[in-house]
Amino acid sequence: MNIKDFLVYSGTSLRDALKQIDRNHKGIILVCNKNDEIKGLSTDGDIRRQLLINDDINQIIDNCMNKDFVFAKENSSHEEIYKLMDNEIKAIPVLDNNMKLKSIFTIDNLPLRDEGLISARAKSPVRISFGGGGSDTTAFFSTNNGAVINSTISLYCYASLFKRNDSKITIDSLDIDKKITIDNISFLDELDDDFGLIKSVIKTIKPDFGFDLNINSDFPRGSGLGGSSAVCASIIGCFNEFRIDKWNSYEISEIAYESERLQLNIAGGWQDQYATVFGGFNFMEFSESKNLIHPLRIKKETLLELENNIILCYTQTNHTDDNIHRTQKSNTSNQKIIDNIKANVKLCYETRDCLLKGDLMSFGETLNKTWKLKKTFAKEISNAYLDDIYDNAVKNGASGGKLLGAGGGGYFVFYVRSEKKNNFLRWAHAQDIICTSFKFVEDGLSSWITRN
Repeated sequence: MNIKDFLVYSGTSLRDALKQIDRNHKGIILVCNKNDEIKGLSTDGDIRRQLLINDDINQIIDNCMNKDFVFAKENSSHEEIYKLMDNEIKAIPVLDNNMKLKSIFTIDNLPLRDEGLISARAKSPVRISFGGGGSDTTAFFSTNNGAVINSTISLYCYASLFKRNDSKITIDSLDIDKKITIDNISFLDELDDDFGLIKSVIKTIKPDFGFDLNINSDFPRGSGLGGSSAVCASIIGCFNEFRIDKWNSYEISEIAYESERLQLNIAGGWQDQYATVFGGFNFMEFSESKNLIHPLRIKKETLLELENNIILCYTQTNHTDDNIHRTQKSNTSNQKIIDNIKANVKLCYETRDCLLKGDLMSFGETLNKTWKLKKTFAKEISNAYLDDIYDNAVKNGASGGKLLGAGGGGYFVFYVRSEKKNNFLRWAHAQDIICTSFKFVEDGLSSWITRN
């Protein structure tokens, strides 16, 4: 559609105006001055009625133009335009602030929003593990069945991804307090080790476009909450939003595992990736042939009581999963340790049953047994400082607990019955131990598209 076909100048004859109307096929003509400012509008009906009054075809169009005509402004919303069309107006001129014609809307070319710049957002929660740790490693479940139980909580990693029109890549991570820009993906290997996890995810996904990536988290690094897997999942979730054939939850979990365990070569188990992606309270089983995620239907009152009585205590020390997991892997030739991991798997099933039955007294006891077994897997899992925290936590009201993650630092999780909770918190406060509040969350990885 050529908008010039809708324009005539003031003083144009009706004959020439009709020729323009015949040219545009829309039954209207707009009258403008020498500055191209629209002064009025005429329809073929207006011209016919004028000719009935004065049959001179050479009279000027100004004699029958409507100065109070309907038009849309350049920034009119779709809603406003549709409402004008709904008043049986066949063609609507669109004018700018200077009353100059910008376009013509008809029933045949109603405007759709142009595809603009969009960003992807994602958030992925961390988890608390209650039992079975060590059995989710390939070294163990390749010859023995493994099982773990965990739940996601209301601490998240957040990621935002803006797709660029060039090949440049900008990464801004508040977690490591660094921001970098590179010309394209081929320069990824030049990034320092602090970007290792992020770099491994990008190298695994292999995006074919430039982007701006922003990351921040609610939890400290090395917390034992499975934070690195939450970071991986949130980044993958963002990239997934730009795919037509989207990855499912199992595929995202496997990509996160590949990024962290294979690409970055950090030793560890499989539970963290599944936990952050699937979300909720899950019982997970691992074997050489398949991994299965079983959501647990725990009664609401049990969850509320559990949430009330569980206390997260930050040791103010971080751990390195990689070293501990490598030690555990080397220890899998030790039959005693293998037997202890098997015993921990059995306890994991007991923990599951306690939760399903609402037997939280026994739940606290299984945590205590789990921790005692876990400490035997590798000498680096605990130390005198951590043992002292645990022993005093029990003396001050905890029924049981365990260090989260591989061990060596991070968060303890303790089960403290409600009537002993105040005494426990007074002790923790006196020792400058940070107690973190949380809620159980059902949703795992969430991602969405937003307009900039």
